[in-house]
Amino acid sequence: MRSTPTHRHTLHRLVIGAALFLTPFAGAHGQSKTLPADTRFFTPLPPTGAAQQVEGLLEQGKFKDALLLTTMETVPQAVWLTGGTTSQVTSTVTTTLVEAHLERAIPVFVLYNIPGRDCGSYSAGGAENTADYETWINAIAAAIGSQKVVIVLEPDALADLPSDCGYNPAQVNIAQLTADRYTQINYAVTTLEAGSQTLVYIDGGNSHWQAVPIMSARLAQAGITQAQGFFTNVSNFNLNNYESKYDTWVSECIAFANNPDNGGWRLGNYSYCASQYYSPLGTVNPDDITTWIYTDEWFQQNLGTAEPVTHFVVDTSRNGQGPLDASIYANAPYNQPAAVVQTLTNGGWCNPPARGLGTHPAASTGISLLDAYIWVKTPGQSDGTCDAAGGARAWDYTDYSQAQWPTDAAGQAVFDPLWGLDDPIAGSWFPQQAIDLAQRANPSLLP
Repeated sequence: MRSTPTHRHTLHRLVIGAALFLTPFAGAHGQSKTLPADTRFFTPLPPTGAAQQVEGLLEQGKFKDALLLTTMETVPQAVWLTGGTTSQVTSTVTTTLVEAHLERAIPVFVLYNIPGRDCGSYSAGGAENTADYETWINAIAAAIGSQKVVIVLEPDALADLPSDCGYNPAQVNIAQLTADRYTQINYAVTTLEAGSQTLVYIDGGNSHWQAVPIMSARLAQAGITQAQGFFTNVSNFNLNNYESKYDTWVSECIAFANNPDNGGWRLGNYSYCASQYYSPLGTVNPDDITTWIYTDEWFQQNLGTAEPVTHFVVDTSRNGQGPLDASIYANAPYNQPAAVVQTLTNGGWCNPPARGLGTHPAASTGISLLDAYIWVKTPGQSDGTCDAAGGARAWDYTDYSQAQWPTDAAGQAVFDPLWGLDDPIAGSWFPQQAIDLAQRANPSLLP
């Protein structure tokens, strides 16, 4: 049976009813620019793909899996604003605010419309130019008004600047595009933060991407002092302890480079900061948090009188089992060569299998600078086609294949051997991944 709007809204009513029953009201409409510990975040209408999959599972008699996915949809998640006309985005924001008010909850909006989005890769798109982008931002700010909302502003926009995209300088003015990116983010921060209860967080990448000094300097240039803070781990899989430690260092590095203590030798020198990749006090391994003590020690010795005050939030929607360990594909029965394993590792951000839903959204974190865990990436939606053609996958089919897998070069170029299928395009529902995330959730979705 095909899902219809009626079926989808029926599932939504069940989701909302369960959410309201399970969670006490959290005072979503307070007047301060903070997230109280008892904050309730908004649970949006389930994606059409989720409703269709639940119906299909019920028809197949797979009641536990249907319950798992239904329960997943009771967990608060972000609402993505990815483009559209000003009237369209105004309508989406306004409708969401009404629904959030009925839930007595605070919505999380993800703004994902920056010009040159995703370096033209799987999630390519965005506004045509700075003027169009600013007009779009103005429409969102006007629609929000004085309502309390959280804004996750442009994932990857700072961790993946135009200068990181590998553009041909003979064809593209890379310096101008990069300068424009900072102009766009600064404008968005200033405009949106003018809302009396709008909390804006800007892109901080994740703990296995840009080094602490680089990310700290970029955040400063993008207007972090005018924002509520920054976010990390969006659409990624790093464990909470890695993210919160990395984020704390970024906050400390920002404080360090703005500390005039002892003659001001720290001022503007973000590059001095130790990181997840390097500390002068000992060898640091980005994949082994036990080695991060050397970076902790560096900050303890060099912060001086500076106090870190930059706050952050972390996306925990899919990090329940941590990041993909692609080294398993070097072993039997796959027996993939080192070059393939390295490519799989580099593409581990793109629909990795055997992950799980992570910590549920909450503003009570136990970490002073960590304002909240939130679900930003919509669980069950594809990261992209994740294939060899796009660079996220590689595979030696002579070492391992299955009978139904493609045997021609064209078919293999768009095939994902980790799932054994052609992945859906970015943003489309990925039913195999959705149920896998729900089954491997940490904490478990069901008692």
